[in-house]
Amino acid sequence: MAASRKASSILALTVLLSTLLFAACGNSSTGEGKSEEKIVNIMGWANYLPPKVVDKFKEETGIKINYSTITSNAELMAKLSVGNHGFDIAIAGADFVETLMKTDKLEKINKANIPNMKYIGKDFSGFPFDPNGDYFVPAYWGGEIIAVNEKLVDKPITGYKDLFDPMFQNSLVAVDDPHVMLGIMLGILGYSPNSTSEKEIKEAGELLKKLAPNIKSYEASDADRLLASGEVKAGIVYNGKVPMARLENPAIKAVIPKEVLTLWQDNFVIPKGAEHIGNAEKFIDFLNRPEISRDITLEQPYPSANVEAMKLLPDNVRQAMEVIPPAEIKRGTYLTDVEEALQYYDRVWTEVKQ
Repeated sequence: MAASRKASSILALTVLLSTLLFAACGNSSTGEGKSEEKIVNIMGWANYLPPKVVDKFKEETGIKINYSTITSNAELMAKLSVGNHGFDIAIAGADFVETLMKTDKLEKINKANIPNMKYIGKDFSGFPFDPNGDYFVPAYWGGEIIAVNEKLVDKPITGYKDLFDPMFQNSLVAVDDPHVMLGIMLGILGYSPNSTSEKEIKEAGELLKKLAPNIKSYEASDADRLLASGEVKAGIVYNGKVPMARLENPAIKAVIPKEVLTLWQDNFVIPKGAEHIGNAEKFIDFLNRPEISRDITLEQPYPSANVEAMKLLPDNVRQAMEVIPPAEIKRGTYLTDVEEALQYYDRVWTEVKQ
């Protein structure tokens, strides 16, 4: 998921947080019997964790959270490819979890130490590359959809092909991700969004070049503001950007593209060589308390994989977030690791943006 601007104004709830302390001693112990320093070093998207949640965890455990911001999954990969990376938790998309697994960069999740995983829906807990969910803990999910400012667009928009219309010249916002954008073009052409064919990826690039004159900004993290203000007429955005934009402008409408629906799922992973695994497990378990997951969801309007947390949301808030109907999700495609073909995506993407 791209970095999202906060949307705490979605609802002003009285936060009922649990006061139970973790049943642990002052410091956690690693498998080697060494005391862990009371910190957790996390790498993830901007504004992902509300300060009140981080403060609550420190209040209960004495463990400090150090949070480093990333702007893309590629940046995450680069940082974890360096020896002594220093991270205990990373937030990674499903396709990058697969890549990290294949390159032996993840610790296996000790589920016994994260009992609140029981609240996570079964639909989110396994992928073909890790059917038992041994290397990731699902967090939030969604997909890439079309957002339209109906006050500025006077014709029906039903799919991606409509965005090629000259009326959108220099007035779209798009996701700054080669696999996402080229995957969508591949879907329009009738290919798999996870194609590894250099020929097909190049063909997708040529199609994307035709759309490029209509794209004003690739700042997906700012898509809600751009849409609400009318700086762009429409966009290819992450699903959570629609309810955020609607807060400021009710004319923003979500459109599920008819050609292809690409899906994503953010996950918590523990990088290989993490120095504070015990603390990392405590924090992931804390985040999966239904009340805590609910509070995060209220500030980041993306559906949680924690089904109990979703039940705690007021109906109007939950409905506002669920812009992708369940029936549509069934036809969606998760982006997966394209292995060596990633170089084709990166190369073509560079050509498109030149």
